[in-house]
Amino acid sequence: MKVRDGLDRLLPRLWRFCLVLSGDRNVADDLVQATCVRALEREDQFEPGTRLDRWIFRIAQTVWLNQLRSEKVRRGGGLVPVEQAGLIDAGSDAEANLFANEVFSQVMALPEAQRTGVLLVYVEGYSYREAAEHLDVPVGTVMSRLASARDRLSVLREGFARGAVAGAKGG
Repeated sequence: MKVRDGLDRLLPRLWRFCLVLSGDRNVADDLVQATCVRALEREDQFEPGTRLDRWIFRIAQTVWLNQLRSEKVRRGGGLVPVEQAGLIDAGSDAEANLFANEVFSQVMALPEAQRTGVLLVYVEGYSYREAAEHLDVPVGTVMSRLASARDRLSVLREGFARGAVAGAKGG
């Protein structure tokens, strides 16, 4: 398979990955574009018979890390509204959409390493081993990051639940 033949199918997943890396919609757009350009420029380096998604995601991660190094500053703000992230279901009720927005905000508040693990395993459905290969880290590192992410999200969820109960009681 040629790289350019598979890029179209990967674009939505690549954009989500870049969004999780950057935390900013505009930066994610730029990162997707830079990743596609680099992939097309280096199409001859792709090994047929291997997974194109793994190769593309690794390029995106490398481009992102290079951008961070060159800027010497991580971009931490500018969370993407849930409506723009493609998570809102127009047919869902408002409560479900509020919950999706809260979950998305909590995931985006995680450190970058945890966010990418959550995206790859829980959103994209990769196994721990596959996620580790995408991120070029040991499987144990992915497992540890996901455990930390679950712990942190649990604390955030409990705080949100207490706030919702207090709000329902009028104080």
